[in-house]
Amino acid sequence: MVTKTVFQFISEPSDVNYGGNVHGGSVMKWIDQAGYACASSWSSSYCVTVYVGGIRFYSPIKIGHIVKVEAEVIYTGTTSMHIAINVFSRNIKRNDFEKKTHCIIVFVAVDDEGNSVRVPEFVPETEHQKQMEKYAIKLMDLRKNIEDEMKPFL
Repeated sequence: MVTKTVFQFISEPSDVNYGGNVHGGSVMKWIDQAGYACASSWSSSYCVTVYVGGIRFYSPIKIGHIVKVEAEVIYTGTTSMHIAINVFSRNIKRNDFEKKTHCIIVFVAVDDEGNSVRVPEFVPETEHQKQMEKYAIKLMDLRKNIEDEMKPFL
């Protein structure tokens, strides 16, 4: 099964923010689209976003740059998939991409009635995949602590 999805395109003037760079909302849309494509391809099912965490913007993306969004399955539960997203960009005159954004999205596969359905198990094979799975498990533990802290305010 394919564990990774990659989108590449040119950032457009319609993506601009008031500072002249790509708007963070545009980047978040690309992240969700690539994540969904990856999760639905893995599960062969419609998927819904249940968690987006730790979006880290490292530096701005310039209008007219080539953008690459990589989405990769890093952990699966019974019905959920943790997808790591990295966003890169480069000047069209250069060959090297720079990492611009990173986050993790959790999707759940659902049927036509919106009930969660089983997803294929992800079994890491490479050292990179094993490290990313450990990362996903660590983040799950951290989220549980955050959710406990937030309960009085929900």
